[in-house]
Amino acid sequence: MYIIPAIDLRDGKCVRLVQGDYHRQIDYRDDPVAQARQFSVAGAQWLHMIDLDGAKLGRPVNTDAVKAVAELGLFKIEVGGGLRDEASIKQLLDIGVERVIVGTKAVSDFEWFSQTARQFEGRIVLGLDARGSTVATHGWTQDGPKGLLDFAAEAAALPLAAIIYTDISKDGMMAGPNFERTKTLIDAVNLPVVASGGVSTIEDIKKLRELNADAAIVGRSLYEGALDLAEAIEAAK
Repeated sequence: MYIIPAIDLRDGKCVRLVQGDYHRQIDYRDDPVAQARQFSVAGAQWLHMIDLDGAKLGRPVNTDAVKAVAELGLFKIEVGGGLRDEASIKQLLDIGVERVIVGTKAVSDFEWFSQTARQFEGRIVLGLDARGSTVATHGWTQDGPKGLLDFAAEAAALPLAAIIYTDISKDGMMAGPNFERTKTLIDAVNLPVVASGGVSTIEDIKKLRELNADAAIVGRSLYEGALDLAEAIEAAK
């Protein structure tokens, strides 16, 4: 299992939203490039970047910040937020992003998502964000019509790079991820499952490793000093 530190971007700065609420924002650092360098020093090989402005508006907004981090050449980078057309996906891949995360458009237009997954084989990640057993969309501001496991099973037939599962009720709360539903998802699909939301202790990481999660995304716990990234990477091995 590997550890993926997160940089959530809003107005070009590093922030976190508590439970995905745009009115509950915590500001951390003005310079995402400096933050990325710090993660690299700790041993991170992957970086998770979310364009929060893009997720809300439905189009990439913080592309300059993503490009600046990609140009460092320090990480494999995955990026999500507002990716709802081929041009946006291609733009990010062309600036050096390893894989892109699609959530809202995957739920609202599965036919398009299927075609896109085949066109960019192995470069698309399904961002499966859920409130309980219901998939959420549009930067977590709306609930989709589909159940979590049914949709995951349908998507797992596509040539995706991975599924990132986030329990919104856990995100930014530093109270541990949803282990039970993560395990159910891992058992239900034949794709790598990345756990996200609430991962905040070494014990969380060890438990996710035991569940056979492919990776764990960590954010607020790193910024607030509750979790040491180098220790987390070691614990995940």
